[in-house]
Amino acid sequence: MKTVIDAHNISKTFNPDTIPVLAVNNVHLHLERGEFTSLVGPSGSGKTTLLNLLGGLDKPDKGSILINGVDITKLSANALIDFRLNNIGFVFQSFNLIPVLTARENVELIMQLQHKDKAKIDERVATLFQQIGLEDKMDSRPAQLSGGQQQRVAVARALASKPQFVLADEPTANLDSKSAGNLLDIMAKLNQEENITFIFSTHDVRVIERARRVVTLVDGKIHSDTAEVDTKHLKEN
Repeated sequence: MKTVIDAHNISKTFNPDTIPVLAVNNVHLHLERGEFTSLVGPSGSGKTTLLNLLGGLDKPDKGSILINGVDITKLSANALIDFRLNNIGFVFQSFNLIPVLTARENVELIMQLQHKDKAKIDERVATLFQQIGLEDKMDSRPAQLSGGQQQRVAVARALASKPQFVLADEPTANLDSKSAGNLLDIMAKLNQEENITFIFSTHDVRVIERARRVVTLVDGKIHSDTAEVDTKHLKEN
């Protein structure tokens, strides 16, 4: 298996000069291509912070994060922006689609920033909207789409650049059960058929039950890392 992420002894403290909060505490995490992994834990456990560190949205106070052998903690701000654009896809809880753009344009934008030619963009967009089952909604704006449809467009946008992996922060939190199930079906199919790597930060048992690996965080540390999903325990927390 190909190593996608290798995080060594990373820590992150917020408010160091006032009331320090150690959000991530000396974490080591190794992830391979094709994983379908959930980061779980109670509120304040550090799972979203860890996801943000792995995605280069935040920088650890210490430690290293290697993505395909590149230590992103050593990149300049501009180099990190370019690296994220070409290597990492993001799916956010609040969708984060640009409201004045159509669904198609939201997905195209990532590839335009990569300076792809129009023919390749058109081909990729058609494929992605077929995969998410929204070919008939390509020219709709976000406000004309349901929450579930918006999140599916967000998944297409995350995949547009053909990233090394996709980070999804609570992707089902604002969705009803049917929409969440549809979204998870799409991501699981992409994972299984195209070997796309997904890493979730979630407290949603529906997501956790689909994961093949569950990393549990408590007080910023990895409490357990297992392929065995203890659903009863997770529901209680």
